[in-house]
Amino acid sequence: MKLLFVYNAKSGALNALFDAGHKLFSPSTYKCSLCALTHDAFTENTIWKNFRSENHFKMEFYHKDEFEAKFPSVKMMYPTILKLEGHELTTVLNPDVLKEISNVEGLIERLKREV
Repeated sequence: MKLLFVYNAKSGALNALFDAGHKLFSPSTYKCSLCALTHDAFTENTIWKNFRSENHFKMEFYHKDEFEAKFPSVKMMYPTILKLEGHELTTVLNPDVLKEISNVEGLIERLKREV
């Protein structure tokens, strides 16, 4: 079993720069609630980074363009967290649920309950 985290952002340095600016200047309109939970403007959130290194979950992280390239037949809304077991994908946390989580601690608690 693996958890797949799919951000509502495109890969690449230029896109990362635009995203950082958006988070700094207009955080309330930033489109990726998952990114807002797991990353500060320029770096990964320390609490999240510690959780990732100390837990037993296997995790993979994708920008939406990377996910769509690897899973071209899977259509969904972003951001999302999925569980991959064998060749079957199931949703763990969808965009609506992620939008309601207010901090990284809440995300970690939800993951522990859901998985």
